[in-house]
Amino acid sequence: MALRFGLALMNDFPPGTRVAERVPQLREQAREASRNGISSLWVLQHYLGTMPTLQPLPLLAALAADSGDLELGTNMFILPLRHPVGVAEEFSTLDHLSGGRAVAGFGMGYRENEFAAFGVPMDERIARYTEAIHIVRALWSGQRVTFEGRHFHIDDEKISLVPVQEGGPRILIGAGAHKAGIERAAALGDAWIVPPHVTGDRLTRAIRLYSQARSEAAPGESSRFVVRRELVLHSDRERALAEGTAARSELTAEYGRYNAPDRTADYAQLADPAAAEQKAREAYIFTDPAGAVEEFRRLESAGVTDVVLRMQWFGLAHERMLQTLALFRDQVLPQLAG
Repeated sequence: MALRFGLALMNDFPPGTRVAERVPQLREQAREASRNGISSLWVLQHYLGTMPTLQPLPLLAALAADSGDLELGTNMFILPLRHPVGVAEEFSTLDHLSGGRAVAGFGMGYRENEFAAFGVPMDERIARYTEAIHIVRALWSGQRVTFEGRHFHIDDEKISLVPVQEGGPRILIGAGAHKAGIERAAALGDAWIVPPHVTGDRLTRAIRLYSQARSEAAPGESSRFVVRRELVLHSDRERALAEGTAARSELTAEYGRYNAPDRTADYAQLADPAAAEQKAREAYIFTDPAGAVEEFRRLESAGVTDVVLRMQWFGLAHERMLQTLALFRDQVLPQLAG
């Protein structure tokens, strides 16, 4: 099975950005992606904070006409902050507006200020997340639903808008590469989106554990294994590394203003330029086309089926992102096909 590639668009912007001026660039990137070997588009979600962020479902709906036949996914939609009835209806709406191309990537979130603002206790995340997925799936079936949980209660109700896709959009689970996260992804989702910092032997072990857990949770069902990677390409490998590291480090510093319990050490370490470069060499693909081909082949041999690539963040210009996309199309994909 050949690798499939998704493109994670930049929908969170540096502080002070006039975001309305960036929307035409996002439309152009969606059009270019649909012509350049990409099979899906992805956008993230955060609330509050310093980085102005276009919310994912309205943005994907706005890009539906520009994106050809690409799948349109959230990476990740913060599920515990929302009521599952609203989530089911809104994703179903996106599925209709896009002609059946919606993909629901659900994450649990980690920023305390978001949960405090929504009035949701952080220690309820897992229970709310699990209940919400069961409810959303049940509603997408088009049947009447009764559910009695700790956090959500539904009494014989039916969704008003059944999705175009039978059974609803695929659900991808965002979770860390630890035993509890892997088992949750295998039990609740159609696939697991692995964080971009999981690499090497740790990635190989995670794939093996997920495959085992998935075969137990859903015997006989095939499952795709999705990883996220950051990508900057240039004919000069060291220049790509320098450009990518600088831009990604700016974003990491901004994210580091908010609590991330499982990434605290990473954020602290990446304040040092040398450490940031080493992290980039380990976890990101900032290289020349030949180096990217090598890395994608390594991922494929490890069992990865899908790679979601982010080619732009913070100070990296729109034109520079398009250069990476063109090199990916012209010099990476043909080598992988061959």
